[in-house]
Amino acid sequence: MTAIAPHITAFLRERLPTQRGASEHTCQSYAYAFQLLFLYASERFNVNPSALELEQLDAPLIMDFLEQLETKRGNTASTRNARLAAIKSFMRFCEYREPAVLEQSRCILAIPFKRTDVALIDHLNIAEMEAILNAPDLKVRAGLRDRAMLHLCFSAGLRVSELVSLPLAALDLQSSPSIRVQGKGRRERCLPLWKQAAADVRAWLAVRGEALAPELFLNARGHPMTRSGFEYVLRKHVRTAAEHCPSLKGKRVSPHVLRHSCAMMILQATGDLRKVSLWLGHADMQTTEVYLRADPTDKLEAIEAITPPALKRGRFTVPDKLIASLQRS
Repeated sequence: MTAIAPHITAFLRERLPTQRGASEHTCQSYAYAFQLLFLYASERFNVNPSALELEQLDAPLIMDFLEQLETKRGNTASTRNARLAAIKSFMRFCEYREPAVLEQSRCILAIPFKRTDVALIDHLNIAEMEAILNAPDLKVRAGLRDRAMLHLCFSAGLRVSELVSLPLAALDLQSSPSIRVQGKGRRERCLPLWKQAAADVRAWLAVRGEALAPELFLNARGHPMTRSGFEYVLRKHVRTAAEHCPSLKGKRVSPHVLRHSCAMMILQATGDLRKVSLWLGHADMQTTEVYLRADPTDKLEAIEAITPPALKRGRFTVPDKLIASLQRS
């Protein structure tokens, strides 16, 4: 039997960052996928995660794990596919290190990705965003931090991974405030900051303190803010905002919804999909086209430009109740 720990360590520390040049965000995403998998497998086999063996990662286990993601954790098919992609990449890596698992790996690689529905994206309007941004209490340190995080995530259209890993060195708050963001695929982009967003970031920096962590946003213990930490902060302020903005009640507002809201605002303001793509850091314009489907503006313009067909008007006559009853009998 082959211990899995040395292989996953080499995969995450050597294969991904060094040999494949994967970004830090990709490495973190893959590491989280295996954290979920190993916790699931350790419960299945009643052993500690560090005691798991490579031979235990067979196709039936992976299929059950993927089903558990969707049924118990409530993950979407897209998230399920992302976890499966990480597992397949690891198994291909193991084929060269442990040829004995070749057949086992082939079975896992044969697991198909699930087709996903391409639904309209969820986004917030300006009134809803204002309610959320006004929810933090600016009289306390945590409120200043939360306002700066929420405002920066929305105004810059940041992914949550980009927000929590944003270093202090990426800020330029001089005459033309801006930030440098490293997104997916190591693509770096420079984004200007709104005047009010820059003011909120300055207010947070004034109370942040001289922490050793290089990241801009810190939690209450002085450590870098985590993904789950920001999600908790967002949920808390959405609940507060819903008391003053009823349209927020029942809406699922995730960090990515703030990103979508930024994209829709830019699209409606400029009408230029290319600018939206540049702002969000998309590698492919096809990824950005999802916002066209969610924006009704272009469709309304098309309706106004089209001359509808001239139809003959008719008048509906209500049939006599007696005749109608006889026809049914």
